[in-house]
Amino acid sequence: MSYVGNSYYNTPLEERFYHPQHDSFKPSGTFGHGLGVAGTLMILFGVSIYIARKRYNFMSKYLRLKYLLEFHIFLCTLGPILILYHTAFKFGGIVSIAFWSMVAVVLSGVIGRFIYIQIPRTIEGRELSLNELKDMKSDLAEILNKEFELDGNTKQMILGITNEQDLSGNKKTIQNLREVLKSENFSKKERVSILKLVKNEISLSGKIARLQTMQRLFKYWHVAHLPFALIMLVIVVIHVGITLAFGYKWIF
Repeated sequence: MSYVGNSYYNTPLEERFYHPQHDSFKPSGTFGHGLGVAGTLMILFGVSIYIARKRYNFMSKYLRLKYLLEFHIFLCTLGPILILYHTAFKFGGIVSIAFWSMVAVVLSGVIGRFIYIQIPRTIEGRELSLNELKDMKSDLAEILNKEFELDGNTKQMILGITNEQDLSGNKKTIQNLREVLKSENFSKKERVSILKLVKNEISLSGKIARLQTMQRLFKYWHVAHLPFALIMLVIVVIHVGITLAFGYKWIF
């Protein structure tokens, strides 16, 4: 689109009427209007299928929520891009409100996705509770005693790492542990097994520590995301109604 219409989109607004591609690329033109229709349908389909699956379990046996979320984000990102070209980068009046609401929805959607993936979920996309996460933690001390011959200092070092509240220095700490295990002549297989256990415990501790914070942020995010989405939807409906009333029916 940028390549094909580059000359038209770079032409000043007051001169576009005289551009040879104006009839095609203007918002009511064959190409420009088609982009608006396609972009709007993408957004409506992306939102509808996601809401139907999330709230009403539509096709829950076939549609995993986490994959559908990615599809929803894809359509609701590509759709606004097509609509941006539909406007021919000309904003004014009620259309500008719809456009900036759309921008706010897209940006808040990106933030929402970041928060969403921070909340631990099952493979089907169901959110895990705090108790379920705690149940996933193993009794590390018992496993270390049963499967590995560790001296007291090394075992305490491992337990100290997994119980730390500040997890920011884990990479360096893991490297130190790797060197300690190597110096104590553990085999490569044993070192890999111990480090895997430690990393798993650290990962679960991190998820538990941020779970409630992310759940709270996700609730606040809905408060910001939903109003902009509703404003955009209402204005789009008005916009479509007005265009139909004035006889702009694209190719049909």
